[in-house]
Amino acid sequence: MSPKRYLKLLKIKVGLMLCKKNYCNSRFKKFGFWLTCLLGRRQSGQNRYRRGLIDKTLFIKKDKKDIMLVQVYVDDIIFDSTKNSWCDEFEALMKNMFQMSSMGELTFFLELQVKQKEDGIFINHDKYVAEILKKFDFLSVKTASTPIETKKPLVKDEEAADVDVHLYRSMIGSLMYLTASSPNIMYAVCACSRSLYLKESAFDLEAYSDNDYVRANLDRKSTTG
Repeated sequence: MSPKRYLKLLKIKVGLMLCKKNYCNSRFKKFGFWLTCLLGRRQSGQNRYRRGLIDKTLFIKKDKKDIMLVQVYVDDIIFDSTKNSWCDEFEALMKNMFQMSSMGELTFFLELQVKQKEDGIFINHDKYVAEILKKFDFLSVKTASTPIETKKPLVKDEEAADVDVHLYRSMIGSLMYLTASSPNIMYAVCACSRSLYLKESAFDLEAYSDNDYVRANLDRKSTTG
């Protein structure tokens, strides 16, 4: 969908489906067939889905009155629609093609807590916040009304002891993920992230791959990890 547009849903039904991780080749073939169906090569008319222009794992089906959204993340699927029958049809299709379990109404996904009410859908990170406070031993510190002081700029303290670089990076990374539901801390987190790496510091990028070439005994296929 265009980033300049938005959708107002009059009613919504959200669900979460989980696939078992013990896939085999036939499962992937079925997934490819399912993907072909979603993109409309084997369906016609209002049954066709189209892929999102920005997020290629988002599939959209709509007509003049209703819309269906299917979001795929690894082996999890979130879907919602303004038409309940579309959700039921999609769930039946998935269960018919894969070993899947329906988790019902979406309440928790990727550390995000989701609460659905009549006046809207509310997303928060309460559980995640409690986890990172405990992880970095900040449960007993005093709270602040603002995420950063407005009159005191962040400057280097020449007299202070050096901090643990790995701990600092871990803190900033945890807070970066938190900005998804708390945009009010974005400026403060980005200001602190400027000190993640010194401008002159060396940067090494290392990549590892565990694979073999045509080693499978049954079909002589390669395996990549």
